[in-house]
Order: sequence, then structure tokens, then C-alpha cells
Amino acid sequence: MNEQSPVVVLVHGAFAESASWNGVVERLQARSIDVVAAPNPLRSLDGDAAYVRDVIAGIGRPVVLVAHSYGGMVITEAAAENPAVKALVYVCAFAPDQGENAFGLSVQFPGSTLGDALDTYPVSTGGNDLRIKPALFNHQFCADVPAEQAAVMAATQRPATDVALTGNLVTASPAWKTIPSWFVFSDEDLNIPVALHRFMAERAGAKDIREVAGASHALSVSAPEPVTAAILDALSA
Repeated sequence: MNEQSPVVVLVHGAFAESASWNGVVERLQARSIDVVAAPNPLRSLDGDAAYVRDVIAGIGRPVVLVAHSYGGMVITEAAAENPAVKALVYVCAFAPDQGENAFGLSVQFPGSTLGDALDTYPVSTGGNDLRIKPALFNHQFCADVPAEQAAVMAATQRPATDVALTGNLVTASPAWKTIPSWFVFSDEDLNIPVALHRFMAERAGAKDIREVAGASHALSVSAPEPVTAAILDALSA
């Protein structure tokens, strides 16, 4: 692989972890594409974005940034005015404008049932951690994934703080305003309503929009093929 060819950097969202990208990673590696599935701290939007900027700087090559769910908040901040980022791919992900946050966006259109599925508990650093109740995880997060696999995903989910999910996008230059973007999302996402996905994709002037019928929020797990296809489109552009 050419030293200056882009590296694909995958950023997971809340209630997931880096292994949620495994199916996508396998498909990209089969094409000899360099890929990094970065851990997302899920502590605060500013801090998470700073960490992803550090990952990009450490790679030292151009990158295509790919995000799932809350990860879209993070890459929109991390890629702002960052010349290393050549393309953005939003996978069932938030694409916020300045001053918007994940919780506020999720209720802008009807359809999200996430709030009722959450457990909350305080953390010693301040605020609360949020996680999806294990008994509800399969239905809420990944209804198109077998129950046994969903149980593992529920057990390995990384909680997010309320600070992260209510943190507003600070940058006055959201990355999608200047960097080409691709969107792939499902029409049965119970975390982020499909109407919001469509709104954000159109607002961003997406180069291409893929809508996967009947799929869940966990698109990178249940439907890695269309996710990979969107990434390949971004790479080829």
C-alpha cells in the first residue's frame, strides 16, 4: 500500500466498542487497505475529539474518517480544519452543526426509543454513565443480530457519559461543510430516527446516500457490506 494512500480510521459510538467494526475491518484488509479501529473514550465531546485528532496525527498519513452513532459527533469536531482528513463516512451517525448535541438531535424527529432503554449510574469524576439495559440491548441496538451475539455486544458495550451525549459541537467549521461526506444508514434505527439521518445527509450535501432497508442501528455489525461499499466509494474519490 502506498505510503501516502489514505488510512481508514473507524470511530465507534456509544454502547459499542472497536470490535463492532470487525466485519468492516476484515473486508478492507482483504483489499489490502490500511485500517485502524480507534477506541472512543466516550467521556466528553471535546476530549473524545482531541483523542481522535491525536490518533490521526500519530498515523502521519491522509485518512478517511468513518464513524458510527455518537462517533459522528466526534469526527465532525476532530476533522474540522484538519488537512489530513480527506473524506468522511457517517454510518448511522450524527452529523451535527455548531451548537448541536447527540441527545438534542435524537429527539428532533420522532422514532428514537433509546431514552427508555438506558440505565444511569454516577461516576466519581462527575456526572453519570449511561448504558443500554442488557435485557433490552438486542431489540434497541441490534434487532437484526442473533440473540447470542447481541448478548456479547451488551456485555462488552462501553458506557457513555451524559456529558458526552449532551455536549454541543463547538467548532464553527463542522467538518462536513468543507470535506466530502458519504452517508449509510438503516430505516429501522431505534436510536437515531431515519428522518434525522435523511435530514443530516441532505444538509451535508452528501456525495452519496445509502439507506439499508430493515437494518438496525448496529449497521457495521449486521450489514458490513454496504458500510464497506460506502468507505470504498470515499477512498476512490
